[in-house]
Amino acid sequence: MELPHIGQNCEAANCNQLDFLPFVCDACRKVFCLQHKSQDQHKCTAPVVAQQKYHGERSYSCSIVNCEQKELTPIQCQHCGQNFCLSHRTQEDHSCEKLSGRARELTKTAAHVETILAQKQSKPKVAPTNPKAIQMAAKISLMKLKSKASGDAGLPQSERVYFNILLPLQAKKPPLPLFVSQMWSIGRLIDVAAEKASITNRNNTNALQKLGVFHGDTGLRLSPESAIKSLLDDSSVMLLNGSTLIVENVEDTINVLDNLKLYKR
Repeated sequence: MELPHIGQNCEAANCNQLDFLPFVCDACRKVFCLQHKSQDQHKCTAPVVAQQKYHGERSYSCSIVNCEQKELTPIQCQHCGQNFCLSHRTQEDHSCEKLSGRARELTKTAAHVETILAQKQSKPKVAPTNPKAIQMAAKISLMKLKSKASGDAGLPQSERVYFNILLPLQAKKPPLPLFVSQMWSIGRLIDVAAEKASITNRNNTNALQKLGVFHGDTGLRLSPESAIKSLLDDSSVMLLNGSTLIVENVEDTINVLDNLKLYKR
């Protein structure tokens, strides 16, 4: 018994097979049997549409010229309708065109005041010092350090210089008596001290705060690029064999350490 109204014939060339569950090609929209259902099997003639895939992160750029910040979610100003980053999200930060005249004047005034204050900022004040007292303290400290300091045993005695290292306040650890080579840089001293004291050292990362070395008597920051010998030879620095140094996590903008009394243990 024939049932011509059930199923459809395959439209593949030289096939014409009646299929009761035919397949419709998504590209050419023709009907095919099981054996010719794929585009390769029935040699689909529909044009291939190349699909561009986006492999990057979805982000939203800031409308401020020269601002390269991007956010994962749109931050749109409800007044001017433009998109901004977190730093420029307020009307005052992006000088919104819809900002009222009074508010705009106040913003300009605040910026002017900040500029004046920045210009008046003086150089960081170093803690008042008594050179003779510093020299005497270093001599007494040196005698104690030579009997208990640790360091590289392979360093020649002529190169050794001794320091009493006060560690970061958050570390809550006792001072570290340490001898190093005067030929080293302050940066290498930081690495060695951090390793011996088992404290975190993020100086080779993009961390906001990094370990810095400060003079224990003046609070002055010692540049990590400076050679220890050059600092010892510079009388204005007042760094001596036996001096106390403070290692602390600070931002790069900090040049003088305040509240030195907090480190006296």
